Amino acid sequence: MTEPSNGLLTALVFLPAAGAVMIALFGSNARAVRITAAGVMVADLALGMFAWYFMSSADASSIGERLGAYDTNAWIPGVNAVYSLALDGLSLPMVVLTGLLGLVAVLGSWHVTTRVREYHVWLLLLLTGVLGVFAARDLLLFFLFWEVELIPMYFLISVWGTGNKDHSAMKFVLYTLFGSAFMLVGVLVLRASAGTFDMEALTLMGQAGEIGPKFLTLNAVFFFFFLAFAIKLPVWPLHTWLPDAHTDAPTAVSVLLAGVLLKMGGYGLTRLNLGFFPEAAERWAPILVVLAVVNVLYGAAVVFRQNDLKRLIAYSSVSHMGLVLLGVASLGVVGVTGAAVQMFAHGTITGLLFLVVGLMYDKAHTRWIPDLGGLAKNMPVIASVTIVAGLASLGLPLLSGFAAELIIFLGTYGTQPLATALAAFGIVLTAGYILWTVERVLFGPDKGRFSNLGDASIVDGAAMALLIAPIVIIGVYPALLIDIFQPAVRLIVGGS
Repeated sequence: MTEPSNGLLTALVFLPAAGAVMIALFGSNARAVRITAAGVMVADLALGMFAWYFMSSADASSIGERLGAYDTNAWIPGVNAVYSLALDGLSLPMVVLTGLLGLVAVLGSWHVTTRVREYHVWLLLLLTGVLGVFAARDLLLFFLFWEVELIPMYFLISVWGTGNKDHSAMKFVLYTLFGSAFMLVGVLVLRASAGTFDMEALTLMGQAGEIGPKFLTLNAVFFFFFLAFAIKLPVWPLHTWLPDAHTDAPTAVSVLLAGVLLKMGGYGLTRLNLGFFPEAAERWAPILVVLAVVNVLYGAAVVFRQNDLKRLIAYSSVSHMGLVLLGVASLGVVGVTGAAVQMFAHGTITGLLFLVVGLMYDKAHTRWIPDLGGLAKNMPVIASVTIVAGLASLGLPLLSGFAAELIIFLGTYGTQPLATALAAFGIVLTAGYILWTVERVLFGPDKGRFSNLGDASIVDGAAMALLIAPIVIIGVYPALLIDIFQPAVRLIVGGS
């Protein structure tokens, strides 16, 4: 990158961390902390939207080939590691999604009353770690940011969670560290064979077949990266940490976990596994397709056995992330673009589902489905938003879930018709459990104990509106995302 850095991406990535430091040093009371955190995330989202506007107005070729904003400086010269941040058409929507869900998470934390300052410090540090993963263009820097998000996530679940929170927090950390150990080996092997940590250079070398390891080593390195990303996505049978983490995490943390942390896995599979190892990806594709179908059907089937609303949504996420893996395994521009759109759409839809479930829990003090019923009469706004989120999740046309799923199926049917048909059956199962759950929770018999429940506050309504907007906008006009994603995907997968 020969152009001078402009500082935009450094500001975008580290603004939440700067806000965390400011709150830690000067946070005087809970209200001031909440307002400061919200202001920081409004500014961060604004920076992301500015970058989106800048790149959308650029030539289509420059969107994928060169970022609209970038920062690069010397970092560790001895190992040729560079502080390099960049945005292209694949990472930009993920950065905007993180800023959006970060703001929603802050607004969704308005009801947190325990150790408010520390809570928001960890929340903002978590967001910097996630933003860094999407923006990093040096492989060592990417790995560093990947690890940074572990510490805030652990404390957010173990301190502010409920139920068996310590077990769930530790399980999340151990699973992720297990994958990270393999990823680190892959990073070191690539550095030794290619002589660089530059992710753009590694992509070009991978497409040209110039990455050095022999056949067995190359497939092993592909597997090392895949294992780390499969745990985060998550892919069956490495998914068991997710329902526990969701069940015991606070509402805002569940929003971020489902909305953006899982997307780190899909993003890594696309940028690193497909970009660095195209030949190995072709050999692994049949296995990935099988795992994808298992994810879709297994996750959807297990949902019917859940009585806790959070665990229900957690297993539905396992199912929907199987669609992401199916799109990635297609190795084609349309399928991989569909996977990217699904990541963005699922982030907003499932983030909204966890938000409304958290609001229900704050008022009803239970998530146990057999104990709920008739809530729509007492909280019509929350119930209406729940229905919108549920319909988007089951793929109703004109909502973002339908657009994402359709693109994936169009991209995979030509080469994997059976897998596509089985995955499409998973959508039928999704419609079944969503409608069944809505009927039981919102329109079932009134249990009598919820007659005096309140509805959403102004802050709650603002958080919900922030997520409804992209669900509807992308559903009506999916080209808004496709036109950003596709040029970058085309460069990664080498399609025309």
